[in-house]
Amino acid sequence: MWLNTTTSLFLLTGFPGMEKAHHWISIPLLGVYISVLLGNGTLLFLIRDDHNLHEPMYYFLAMLAATDLGVTLTTMPTVLGVLWLNHREIGHQACFSQAYFIHTLSIVESGVLLAMAYDRFIAIRNPLRYTSILTNTKVMKIGMGVLTRAGLSIMPIIIRLHWFPYCRSHVLSHAFCLHQDVIKLACADITFNRLYPVVVVFAMVLLDFLIIFFSYFLILKTVMGIASGEERAKALNTCISHICCILVFYVTVVGLTFIHRFGKHAPRVVHITMSYIYFLFPPFMNPVIYSIKTKQIQSGIIRLFSLPNSRA
Repeated sequence: MWLNTTTSLFLLTGFPGMEKAHHWISIPLLGVYISVLLGNGTLLFLIRDDHNLHEPMYYFLAMLAATDLGVTLTTMPTVLGVLWLNHREIGHQACFSQAYFIHTLSIVESGVLLAMAYDRFIAIRNPLRYTSILTNTKVMKIGMGVLTRAGLSIMPIIIRLHWFPYCRSHVLSHAFCLHQDVIKLACADITFNRLYPVVVVFAMVLLDFLIIFFSYFLILKTVMGIASGEERAKALNTCISHICCILVFYVTVVGLTFIHRFGKHAPRVVHITMSYIYFLFPPFMNPVIYSIKTKQIQSGIIRLFSLPNSRA
């Protein structure tokens, strides 16, 4: 029987062995955080403010931007607290809440990318019925479904964290709370908490990817049936931004999984850095991709930043 020496605090970890450089490390991280906030915030503002962007495609893009903002705002306070102030302590309740939002938003991002694939599928397969199929109500229901699926799927393992005694070291491996880190400190049977996330990943994230892949197979089949080469190029061009976002998200997922599974002998800093890449690279890249590849977003940004000049 375990001796329960549970305390109400966990200790977060920055970059072990590099504590003297934490202030320097925080500079590029802060730059990325600010870029993520500005980029995704700008997308949300443009989509809300520009009536030309009040279409299903951009509503789903707004969901993606909001998800990326959520991930950033969830991790940023503790990361910068550790790197700037060496504030490593975090209460159990705050830690479990942070873990819940981090993992939920990861599932939400996968679901939103799937919803965006469905949007492109309808736009290319049934262009004349696009707006009648993807009504505002339908888009809202899809968004609520994505959010509900993610929230309910993560809840069982987070609820169980409240029941466990924590009598081992209270030092976590990152500057934010992850479920897989917390359960390593529990002095209890964690079999369910080890197996359930694997089921969730396979049942949702992997399934989402397979459905996205199949939808693009059907899209490509439809596009190849278009007689005009110019029309084919135009149809495929509407998908490029989404395909880039899919690659960014799933490549980082595969990279993080690969490091955790097969990089056990890699330096600890590699694992930590890969975690930061996983949480920051997609939110950083998504606004960049859509700003470069989508003319409507480009036009909105130009209007936004040229407005003060026109007033002057």
